[in-house]
Amino acid sequence: MDERASGLILRTRPLTETSLIVQWLTPDLGRIATVAKGARRPKSPFRGKLDLFYEADFSFARSRKSDLHNLREVMLRETHGNLRENLGWIQQASYFTALVEQTTETETPLPKRFQLVRECLARLSRELPTPRTVFAFELKLLAELGFSPDINESSLGAGARQIAKALTRSEWDGIARLKLSDAQTRELRQFLHGFMIYHLERIPPSRTAALNAD
Repeated sequence: MDERASGLILRTRPLTETSLIVQWLTPDLGRIATVAKGARRPKSPFRGKLDLFYEADFSFARSRKSDLHNLREVMLRETHGNLRENLGWIQQASYFTALVEQTTETETPLPKRFQLVRECLARLSRELPTPRTVFAFELKLLAELGFSPDINESSLGAGARQIAKALTRSEWDGIARLKLSDAQTRELRQFLHGFMIYHLERIPPSRTAALNAD
């Protein structure tokens, strides 16, 4: 019996000459992998429906042998097409989805993490790329993972501490109004790099491009 879900596409990669593996992030099933058979064929019903950051309703048939399930139908909700108008937005969105994929278990409900990614993707194209957005996403994700840094006990300067607290608790509209000095940007970049390496063991290499995006 087919199951139905809604989700965001975190990653796609070829499986065969004609098929794709699609990694989804969903609120109710967490991260789930599906195979879209024949998706790379010109006349496939999946044509134009499976790409990074796409949000869709989909159905799939569970595999009894593996965690790779058979994708049946896809109904697009949102393509986040504006992100493709700026390389910096693409670089930041790619880092966010890579970080979420790294820090999620398969098929575990993740409604808050799903909402965080969804809100951030919708927000990115409203302003030019900035490291502030990257820091905000990292701090909010760390909070959701239960790894919030103790800002008051950190080595950050007073100004950077206040910025870090605001980035963690503020909504995206408020974050857009925050101003970081070059020194504060360097402090937060180094601090969060070290903190995530310690707690997560590694960071997606795309972080560098995301922080340098402009």
